[in-house]
Amino acid sequence: MEEKKNLMSYEKLRELEAERDERKEVIRAEIAQKIKEAREQGDLSENAEYDAAKDEQRENELRIEEIEAILKNAEVYLEEDVAKDAVGLGSMVTLLDIEYNEEVVYKIVGSTEVDSLNGKISNESPVGKAIVGAKKGATIEVDTPAGPIKYKIVKVEKPASKGAKAAKTTKKAEEKTETKAASKTASKTTKKTTSKKASK
Repeated sequence: MEEKKNLMSYEKLRELEAERDERKEVIRAEIAQKIKEAREQGDLSENAEYDAAKDEQRENELRIEEIEAILKNAEVYLEEDVAKDAVGLGSMVTLLDIEYNEEVVYKIVGSTEVDSLNGKISNESPVGKAIVGAKKGATIEVDTPAGPIKYKIVKVEKPASKGAKAAKTTKKAEEKTETKAASKTASKTTKKTTSKKASK
C-alpha cells in the first residue's frame, strides 16, 4: 500500500528542514551537555536534573523522527501554480455563510500546515473537501455534526508566494553552482591537455 503524501508549501518544507537541522546539530548537543553535567553530580537515582535532561532528550529524538517521517513523504506544491478561478491548495477563499449572512476567510493548506487560529484549514477537512475544485459564485454544502451548512464562494484569491520565489531562487543558485563546477572541470581538463601537448 502506497504511503500517504504529505502535501505542503515550499516554505513549510524549509521550515521543517530548519527545525530538524537545529534539533540534530544544536539542541541534541545542548542536551548531551546537560546529561554530562548531571552525571558528574554523582548519584543518579535522585537526580532531578538528570531525569529532566533525559526526558528532554527523548522528546527531541521523537520530534526528529516525526519530522523525518513527514519529510520522507513530502510533496511540495508551489503556490504560484494555484489556479486563479478554482479553489486549490494555497488558495485564499472567502465564504459566505448563507444562513447567518457572515463571511469567513480560509487558506487551504496541506495537513502539516493546519492552523485554525489563523484561518488555515486542511484540504482534507470537511470544508476543504467541499470547496476544493469549486469556483467563485458556487454554492456548496458542508456536512457537520450539527447538520449541513451552506456556503457561497464569494472570492478565490491566489496569494503572493514567498515560497515559490524562494524555490526558484534556490533552483537558479543550484544551476549556477553546477554550471560553475562544470566550467572549472572543463578548464582544468583543457589546461592539462595543453600542458601535455606542450611537454611533448
